[in-house]
Amino acid sequence: MSSELDMVNRDPNSINDHLQVAFEDVLAEPDGAHSINCVWKLSHTCFTCSKGCAYNILTIIFGLPLAFFWGCEFAYITFNHVWYITPWARMFMIECGCAQKIFSTCVRCCLGPIFESCGLCFSNIVVKNQ
Repeated sequence: MSSELDMVNRDPNSINDHLQVAFEDVLAEPDGAHSINCVWKLSHTCFTCSKGCAYNILTIIFGLPLAFFWGCEFAYITFNHVWYITPWARMFMIECGCAQKIFSTCVRCCLGPIFESCGLCFSNIVVKNQ
């Protein structure tokens, strides 16, 4: 974990690559349906400013509480995996290994000789198609 926060590239793991919110990604006029140039330029300015202002206001109001919530949520998930799920899964695998040894021993000792005898009895049968 790096100790320094990258203030330029705020999505270094490309988590939100799917989120395209620039003017060009949202609004586009096809050939043959162009508005007046000043309307298009003002629309761009309006869209960009309102998106930026609204996003900043929303992050000021909800960003810190949500960051706190998600921090606690992921702390809980980590705690749950470290102290409950992983040890339980390890214990389960150990118990299954023990049960597997007991089961395979019983099958080999009790059923193995029976099936081996049946195999020897039926091994001399020859089927011919005429």
